[in-house]
Amino acid sequence: MNRRTFTSVAALFALTACSSKFRVYTGPPVTSIVVQKGRRKMYLLNERTALKEYDFELGFAPTGHKEIEGDGRTPEGAYFIDRKNPNSQFHLSIGISYPNAQDRAKAAAMGHSPGGDIFIHGTPKRFRRDTDWTWGCLAVKDREMEDIYAMVNVGTPIYLYP
Repeated sequence: MNRRTFTSVAALFALTACSSKFRVYTGPPVTSIVVQKGRRKMYLLNERTALKEYDFELGFAPTGHKEIEGDGRTPEGAYFIDRKNPNSQFHLSIGISYPNAQDRAKAAAMGHSPGGDIFIHGTPKRFRRDTDWTWGCLAVKDREMEDIYAMVNVGTPIYLYP
């Protein structure tokens, strides 16, 4: 490979690396996530120490615990991160384990599905000026989602408070 080709390949690699939505995190592990819905604050914690704090948007009906599919609410309670989606239509996303057995039973007693597919995800341009626009997810800025995606592992507990 001549010098000109090497320089071109190196520049292309550097550009690709800088534009990647996949970040690397080497700090202390995130041992839990705490969400305060009313304050619109999310904390990534290592034990009792907050590593990061984020603002977010909620579902279009943000007050109360999610009960049925389509209610626009975000769950409240103890769950865990159950998956990571690198191909999310909302930049990147990490899944919250809603519904649990109690959620399914409550929805069934009402004759409805509890819904599902609740995520922490990025925010497409068309929603960046909107407030509480999701169907029950937590939406952060895309750049913040890149950090969250890198920092949070599947299995991490998440506690969602009113």
